[in-house]
Amino acid sequence: MKDQLKSWIVYLNKKMSVLIKPIITEKISDLNEKGKYGFVVNNKANKVEIKNAVEKMYGVTVEKVNTMIHPGKEKTRYTKSRIISGRTPKYKKAIVSVAEGEVIDFYSGI
Repeated sequence: MKDQLKSWIVYLNKKMSVLIKPIITEKISDLNEKGKYGFVVNNKANKVEIKNAVEKMYGVTVEKVNTMIHPGKEKTRYTKSRIISGRTPKYKKAIVSVAEGEVIDFYSGI
């Protein structure tokens, strides 16, 4: 019973948080003109879940989803007392192609 409840909570959390944030960089902005948009997504989300989340949230038709996982980087900071080393977290990025003529406006709520 406890395992079923835990797996159900994990399932709901995964479904509720597929899209984390849109990516707004110069490179992605150039792709926006071609109908491609970038999102940081949950590491465990698959292409079908990403497609459904974008269609539901923005009301567009998604034709194609490409995903990539960026590994975390080693970072070192030198302080007065010691050297601090660590890693940045890894994340998954999705490039979503929408149907021709459709546009996602990230700035509509501002």
